[in-house]
Amino acid sequence: MVTGACGTVGSELINQLVIKNNPLEVVGIDNNESELFFIEQKYLHTENTNFAVADIRDRDKLIRMMHGVDIVFHTAALKHVVLCEKSPFEAIQTNILGVKNIINSAVTCGVEKVIFTSSDKAVNPTNVMGTSKLMGERIMTAANSNLRDSKTVFSSTRFGNVLGSKGSVIPIFNEQIRRGGPVTLTDSEMTRFIMSIQEAVQLVINTAEIAKGGCVMITKMPVIRIKDLAIVMIEELAEQYGFSPKNIEIKLIGTKPGEKMYEELMSDEETRRAIELEKYFVVKPAFESLYRKINYSYDNVVSKTVTNPYNSGNEPKLSKEELRKFLIENKLLSESFVQGSHPAERYWP
Repeated sequence: MVTGACGTVGSELINQLVIKNNPLEVVGIDNNESELFFIEQKYLHTENTNFAVADIRDRDKLIRMMHGVDIVFHTAALKHVVLCEKSPFEAIQTNILGVKNIINSAVTCGVEKVIFTSSDKAVNPTNVMGTSKLMGERIMTAANSNLRDSKTVFSSTRFGNVLGSKGSVIPIFNEQIRRGGPVTLTDSEMTRFIMSIQEAVQLVINTAEIAKGGCVMITKMPVIRIKDLAIVMIEELAEQYGFSPKNIEIKLIGTKPGEKMYEELMSDEETRRAIELEKYFVVKPAFESLYRKINYSYDNVVSKTVTNPYNSGNEPKLSKEELRKFLIENKLLSESFVQGSHPAERYWP
């Protein structure tokens, strides 16, 4: 089962599961009726997909849909920082109580494994969205620790910005360049972890294969300066839209409430119980299971001692040429977006 089936991560997850893994059935649920209609049409002739309107706030519906499900990928969430800041009660209902409903439903139905997709904003959170994601991680870990009879494995995976996702900066920059600028930048020193949607989803699937109960899997990711992203996109796209790159202005507009100058994928406290693997960090739970012994051993261990809290401000940044190559290889420039389909303004309340 994939919750949030119509979202950026959820829809790509379904795509990769169907094409590469060929399971007996993929169940996709979402509360977005219109988008669910379109995704169902996409898989109309695919026999092993099943879609339904469902809300993770409705535990009874989740239980009905989870019968016979082996693995749940929980991607449904309220994810926009400003909207969560304006509507914190809604963020609690979906991002915290929704996770609780997933846990209870999975235990009731005997699901083997539940993977919760979290965010770098859950580390030392400065906004409602990040705080709610941190609580989601903590109750996943607590579920794994406190269960007596259930053998369900609960684990979280935490990663940074998925470039090109709905509401992300790339389609905004794209539309601003198409209109001739200016390209609006919150701060010239702001840094972010990045990955493509295909990479993000493949790593989520891999996490399901290796995750042990209660842990948080943290994906290793490249780091960029947002200003470099703006410069490279202007250089690549301006002439396609009939403008000279030197005539498109980059305008600083200041950070928005709750926005960090850098992102963190691991806190100082978490480093004390972290293991470094080839592609991940594994943060073991602070309180291990009371009722079952879990062996936190993994293949491809790089180090059992981690001292770096993994902060985008401290990690090496991609050069402009490396960033350019990343954008081109992952088809993240103009060909990925319908002209004029995305607003050109950065959103503030």
